[in-house]
Amino acid sequence: MFSKSKINEPGPKADESAAKPAPTPTEASRPSKPPMPSSTTPKAKPPASILSSDLHISGNIKTTGDIQVEGNIEGDIRAHLLTIGESATIKGEVVADDVVINGRIVGRVRGLKVRLTATARVEGDIIHKTIAIESGAHFEGSVQRQDDPLSNGRTTPVAPKAEG
Repeated sequence: MFSKSKINEPGPKADESAAKPAPTPTEASRPSKPPMPSSTTPKAKPPASILSSDLHISGNIKTTGDIQVEGNIEGDIRAHLLTIGESATIKGEVVADDVVINGRIVGRVRGLKVRLTATARVEGDIIHKTIAIESGAHFEGSVQRQDDPLSNGRTTPVAPKAEG
């Protein structure tokens, strides 16, 4: 009754197993993953870092990526794309390639592209290459256009030529 014989067990018939060769151990153990992208493929851009509305930071923030601020920051911010949310308050200098202001900034803003939306409140100077100010935005300060607003704006004095 109990036997180790495989006579009565279901399985492939002799002529079926001869027609299809058994997979090699490397084929059977290989997972079915898509091929890895080549190293020349550009990496995907990481998503923006979001600083939530319950966050309060005292200190400077610097990144080459994108930031969306919804909380309060006392310090300077430097980023690629900076979005200031409606509930955000920044007290310090803001420097970014692209700045979108929906909230409040008390301090200088420097950016290639600066956009003040209708809910923006800016108390400070804006140094820009291009600027857009929507109707309803509140702005107290001066506006200055520069070809390179991301530089400190400080020019090195030229030494006079020595005579002789």
